Amino acid sequence: MEVPVIDFGELDGERRSETMALLHGACEKWGCFQIENHGIDKSLMEKVKQLVNQHYEENMKDSFYESEIAKGLQNKNLTSDADWESTFFIWHHPKSNIDEITNLSDELRKVMDAYIDKLIKLAENLSELMCENLGIEKDYIKESFSGSKGPSVGTKVAKYPQCPRPELVRGLREHTDAGGIILLLQDDQVPGLEFFKDGQWVEIPPSKNNTVFVNTGDQMEVLTNGRYKSALHRVMADKNGSRLSIATFYNPAGDAIISPAPKLLYPNRFRFQDYLNLYATTKFAEKGPRFESMKRMVN
Repeated sequence: MEVPVIDFGELDGERRSETMALLHGACEKWGCFQIENHGIDKSLMEKVKQLVNQHYEENMKDSFYESEIAKGLQNKNLTSDADWESTFFIWHHPKSNIDEITNLSDELRKVMDAYIDKLIKLAENLSELMCENLGIEKDYIKESFSGSKGPSVGTKVAKYPQCPRPELVRGLREHTDAGGIILLLQDDQVPGLEFFKDGQWVEIPPSKNNTVFVNTGDQMEVLTNGRYKSALHRVMADKNGSRLSIATFYNPAGDAIISPAPKLLYPNRFRFQDYLNLYATTKFAEKGPRFESMKRMVN
């Protein structure tokens, strides 16, 4: 099985409907996909990766291999909640903390800010396309996430260091993401990311040509009434190299109130006899309007 690839360059052409259907299927059946021709400058993305790798080598690598998890691996004395990763987190919105993170170069701060500005536009565009596919107002996801100060945006910057005993540890244990839309700029050489689909783990290859890898989190599953499910995933440690992961989370604000879009909700808490009464006169019509009538009747 290969993860779907969505070509955003096709959205303005004759293949738009086909591309939208591919996106809808990826959201429903996979919970993840790759985007190519996304419009973000590839040289900017390369610069982000270069500077993050440089920061890791200069400021994080030595301390990681001196950490308790590294020592535990050497002594085969690992706890079950250990992850073989070296990370830091940058908040962008509603308030940035990038100037408070020690040892980040001015160049990395500047380049990361420029990259995130572009990525937020991509996330907003993607949210509108999802809304179109779901048949709801195009700003529904953005407005649902906004709370009082707009959506919450942050980036987990991670390196999964070269691991001498990868069979003893996970890079990152199995989980679904708590938030909304996750956009990943990942390593173009070292593998490790895996998603669970149809009873098996599917390896996600390194991202060539700076494609953006996307997955949906728990709040998208709630908001879409289960249509777009969050997917279980993990990162495997690697013996042959260190994997780069720059995952940006386009999430609801902390005070955002999340519930399924009303248009996507099935009717609930109705008497079956009332449904039968309506069904008697609409049996051979589309069921969608019948469900909508039941929702109005219940409300």
